[in-house]
Amino acid sequence: MSVAITASTSGRVMRQLQHDRRTVALLIVVPALLLALLYFMYEDSPATFDRIALIMLGIFPFVIMFLITSIAMLRERTSGTLERLLTTPLGKVDLLFGYGIAFSVAAAVQGAAATGVAYWLLGLDTLGSPALVVLIAVVNAVLGVALGLLCSAFARTEFQAVQFLPVVVVPQILLCGLFVPREQMAGWLQAIADVLPLTYAVDALVEVGKSAEPTSAMWRDLIIVAGAAVIALILAAATLRRRTP
Repeated sequence: MSVAITASTSGRVMRQLQHDRRTVALLIVVPALLLALLYFMYEDSPATFDRIALIMLGIFPFVIMFLITSIAMLRERTSGTLERLLTTPLGKVDLLFGYGIAFSVAAAVQGAAATGVAYWLLGLDTLGSPALVVLIAVVNAVLGVALGLLCSAFARTEFQAVQFLPVVVVPQILLCGLFVPREQMAGWLQAIADVLPLTYAVDALVEVGKSAEPTSAMWRDLIIVAGAAVIALILAAATLRRRTP
């Protein structure tokens, strides 16, 4: 992997994002509006809002980055841009890690904005530091990017790319413990949840919510999520095609 080529790819992707107002709105405005909606839903139950909003600060980047990345990479293939890029010294790993870095920067901005809204406008209260919430959100976003890149290799149209959302993303949200504690689920559901990376991201956020200092369990869960993202990026590189027939 060439550092210079990867950096160049990241710069190109970030410039594209800056000129796409709809994507910028999806990254920055939509999470804040959804958090505000949660606030008014649980206005009479601040503790419930604190629990759900904290978890959603990690889930929003994961979902949004998965959606944006899978569609963006598919467009690169269908337009022939990817085929032209891969005739240059740009390798598959350079391309994918370039995407990962660019969207990580975007995720950091998104996470900081959403966390700022949650803590300072909506009154989110946690024992742990907001900085840790942003860190987990960024790692979650990288996981979403990696899975989006991987799934885009199996789609031929944007509609097919979106169809992976209920297959790859929704089950993780349902089984992560947001709606029902995992220990109350059937044994086979718990077994599935234990191998889904979003489960560990939620566990890391829960640790931030209940502990004033970073815990070893939080770091362990965060490392698992980061490892899953790296594995997904490697698999994406192995399955990446130059263009879609």
